[in-house]
Amino acid sequence: MAVLWVMKALFDLTASQEMYAPHSIRMEGDLTLGGLFPVHARGIPGEPCGDIKKENGIHRLEAMMYALDQINSDDELLPNITLGARVLDTCSRDTYALEQSLTFVQALIQKDTSDVRCMNGEPPVFVKPEKVVGVIGASASSVSIMVANILRLFQIPQISYASTAPELSDDRRYDFFSRVVPPDSFQAQAMVDIVKAMGWNYVSTVASEGSYGEKGVDAFHQLSRESECIAKKINIHFICKMDYNVLFHSTHSICVSDCRGILNASKRADQVGHFLWIGSDSWGAKISPVHQLEEAAVGAVTILPKRATIAGFDAYFTSRTLENNRRNVWFAEYWEENFNCKLMSSSKKEDTSRKCTGQERIGTDSKYEQEGKVQFVIDAVYAMAHALHNMQRDLCPDVSGICPDMDLAGGKKLLKYIRSVTFNGSAGTAVNFNRNGDARGRYDLFQYQMDNNSSPGYKNIGQWTETLQLNDMQWPDGQAEIPSSVCSQPCKTGQRKKAVKGMPCCWHCEPCDGYQYQYDETSCKLCSYSMMPNPNRTACQPIPIVKLEWHSPWAVIPVFLAMLGIIATIFVMATFIRYNDTPIVRASGRELSYVLLTGIFLCYIITFVMIAKPDVAICSFRRIFLGLGMCISYAALLTKTNRIYRIFEEGKTSVTAPRLISPTSQLAITSSLISAQLLGVFVWFGVDPPNTIIDYDEQKTFNSDQARGVLKCDITDLQIICSLGYSILLMVTCTVYAIKTRGVPENFNEAKPIGFTMYTTCIVWLAFIPIFFGTAQSAEKLYIQTTTLCISMNLSASVALGMLYIPKVYVIIFHPELNVQKRKRSFKAVVTAASLTTRLSHKTSDRPNGEAKTELCENIDPNSKYHQTRARIHKESQSSSADLGVGVLI
Repeated sequence: MAVLWVMKALFDLTASQEMYAPHSIRMEGDLTLGGLFPVHARGIPGEPCGDIKKENGIHRLEAMMYALDQINSDDELLPNITLGARVLDTCSRDTYALEQSLTFVQALIQKDTSDVRCMNGEPPVFVKPEKVVGVIGASASSVSIMVANILRLFQIPQISYASTAPELSDDRRYDFFSRVVPPDSFQAQAMVDIVKAMGWNYVSTVASEGSYGEKGVDAFHQLSRESECIAKKINIHFICKMDYNVLFHSTHSICVSDCRGILNASKRADQVGHFLWIGSDSWGAKISPVHQLEEAAVGAVTILPKRATIAGFDAYFTSRTLENNRRNVWFAEYWEENFNCKLMSSSKKEDTSRKCTGQERIGTDSKYEQEGKVQFVIDAVYAMAHALHNMQRDLCPDVSGICPDMDLAGGKKLLKYIRSVTFNGSAGTAVNFNRNGDARGRYDLFQYQMDNNSSPGYKNIGQWTETLQLNDMQWPDGQAEIPSSVCSQPCKTGQRKKAVKGMPCCWHCEPCDGYQYQYDETSCKLCSYSMMPNPNRTACQPIPIVKLEWHSPWAVIPVFLAMLGIIATIFVMATFIRYNDTPIVRASGRELSYVLLTGIFLCYIITFVMIAKPDVAICSFRRIFLGLGMCISYAALLTKTNRIYRIFEEGKTSVTAPRLISPTSQLAITSSLISAQLLGVFVWFGVDPPNTIIDYDEQKTFNSDQARGVLKCDITDLQIICSLGYSILLMVTCTVYAIKTRGVPENFNEAKPIGFTMYTTCIVWLAFIPIFFGTAQSAEKLYIQTTTLCISMNLSASVALGMLYIPKVYVIIFHPELNVQKRKRSFKAVVTAASLTTRLSHKTSDRPNGEAKTELCENIDPNSKYHQTRARIHKESQSSSADLGVGVLI
């Protein structure tokens, strides 16, 4: 897949990059080396390249040009062979560098040009791109990683002069990658050796984001794993209360801003002298990170790869002018930036109006200091040249120059020569590679010192070349002894020591949270299901048990409503008993009325059963009376509405009385309906005997101090709904009959009050169900559900009591003159009267505003049979209502 992607990308580049890459340097030669340098910085969003980089870009690029000039003029190295170059700009961006590096592999891809013809029909002549035998670069590790993945596909060796990420040492993934700088793993080993020599048993590490910093810290931890109490990763905002924190700061291109940021933060926090620092090679011996922060940097130990200033390059570079350096296509841009002038009016440099004369001199008219990686660029070019020299000597022993065998050898053969090369580099030190392509590690050690006798600055205190050598060191505040570093302070009560992996003397103090208590110094244990930790978390204690208390606001309101309802029910029942033989009581159906009042009374009583402290007896009463009160009430109402419905439905077609309308029959029907509820309860008793439980999950919050066990009956929400389900079914059925009998005249029955009662009750229970189930996950579930259930029972009982009995009690007590006995009539007369009245009512409803009544009065003869019949019915129906038990006084 990677090869196909590269092929596609190459074909896409043919329009603009068929022969030469734009903005590249090309030097002719028998063998061509590729070069990758960060000539420009990363551009703003939408643009790949930004401002030119004078030191990291131009200095390093010119170092390669300088090395090629030296090699091509050397009669001993690659005689009769000239090295050329194709140098590209990476713009400090890995993706852009990948696009540019495709130029190096164009010559290795065969294109099908059989279908391409010129205008005259002749096949076109393609100039084959030069073959790049090896690449020098790149600079940043992220760029080298990206480019190495492509170059290895085409077996092109690569030697970097600045990439130090440890992951590039993986010879399985980056097998064609080598470098003349030591990887950070060597630097990490040097730092581990420094920590050991200082006797520090705890080191905190801080890394900047990116492959260099993060991989460098990982290498430090990996190497220090076998050493006790070394290398602890923490966040930068974490501050340990210890004598000193020794931090390994690993950064790369953004080290200046990161180093200054950390030093400045310690100064703002008034922690100057509290921290000791070990800085990586990107801090090195630079002045910029410690400028105006000298006090915070005192005592810092920094590491820098051993390197030297190349005098020959200084002479070469300071002699470069616009005239003698035309091969560098970016040199004019460097010239403008270095001398702060403009060469042409079309120049991109807009911050100055001064024009360049071309007579300026580097180092004379501008500040010049050789960039630190120049030595390694030169060594990388020479390493490639020595490998090619050895390869030519072995493959072409009898030829002075390039022979066919060498041309066909390929990059894999050249890689072997690169890995085996050994020579003295530009600084006089040996240059060679190990089996992973890494150079040997050589570091100079510096310490930033400041005392009264000298100005602040970096002092060389030793070196590291596989072994550590340290000289005299100075410490803040004139301390003679090496400062100590303590890893962890003793943990407080209720905290456990969480050991850092691989460092037994370092730990985090972690509180035993939730329902854990401190078992010993290093562990917390979970309390049992019914226990919670004590305040200092050294042991467990029982979780407090709670229930719904009588004085709780959740209980006061339903209890108050229930007491009012009980008083009202007893008053109504006493009134009915006192006036048991009066017409209103008889007309109400005395037997069913007492049954209904008993059910209403039980609906109020259930409130006290639900709030009482649960035990086996209370739980048994809850099961029995939870749905019994409603069942009795709605069974009586259903029997009554069904009786009314059957009477008047039968009266429409016949004057014969329906069956089972006597008081005894009604009581039998009601009892059978109630028996079904009781039967279900007894089955429930047999299957699951009542008992109490303590629910620790209902109020077991994350904060163990607020945990409570809820004492409750072992009745689930579903069982409560099932217990009420039969009563709700009776209620719905009764509501249906109430709707069917709504048209019966109120002179003859209680259908309309019963209907209003059922409509209101349905609304109450429709509101109850979502509240009951909606609070199932609430911490206040016990209180909300119990209160909601009790109030719903109270409201449904109060609605029935208020609409069905309060008007009758009012008439009995305050209007006894209406509570008189009327003359009895037969059932036939009453039903006939009710049927006729119903038909008249329906007919009247079809006329606007009582027009039917007027029409009847005006158009019907007063002596007619109709008037005579209606008068007789009106008179006789008054005396028959008491016998029927379905009517009230007209």
